[in-house]
Amino acid sequence: MSSLEKKGRACLSRGMRDGRTHERKPPSPLIMSQGNSARILQLTLAVIKPDAIAHPVIFKAVHEKILLNKFLIVRRRFFYQRLVEFMSSGPMRAYILAHEDAIQLWRSLMGPTKVYRARNTEPESIRGMYGLTDTRNTTHGSDSLESANREITFFFPEFCVSHWYQQDEPHFRMGAVSYDSERQIHAVHRT
Repeated sequence: MSSLEKKGRACLSRGMRDGRTHERKPPSPLIMSQGNSARILQLTLAVIKPDAIAHPVIFKAVHEKILLNKFLIVRRRFFYQRLVEFMSSGPMRAYILAHEDAIQLWRSLMGPTKVYRARNTEPESIRGMYGLTDTRNTTHGSDSLESANREITFFFPEFCVSHWYQQDEPHFRMGAVSYDSERQIHAVHRT
């Protein structure tokens, strides 16, 4: 395991304060924030697969669907085939998305894994509109909090989930962010 992987794993269960680490669990995404009726945002991993990246119109449509559904893009990364063996047919893009109930909402937008089912039961879903086969079905999304944390750590080893919940999540939840169209992510307004 690389030092970045170790840091990412340790960061999931430790908080940072004054340069020292303190044991801390990330907050449950279902806990109501104090003094506010807005629920704490949940993080999920979203992957746009090579079959969608290869077609700029499809990639743009999927990206716009993410934004139209009010997902906040916390991080994004472009991957090439040498980095991700199981998707070696071409480049892909990974996102960390934030939203109330992000995992379920992203899975709903993607639609069923089986493309034939997506086309018949949810034709407006991403997979219903753009999926080719069950493997080349355009997107991937985490199916639970545990897999989201594991997949985020794999694709973004430098990203610290607990730090994001402590430092950035309140800003994202309260709308103190803006979309940077050049970087294609949402960024916190720092004063």
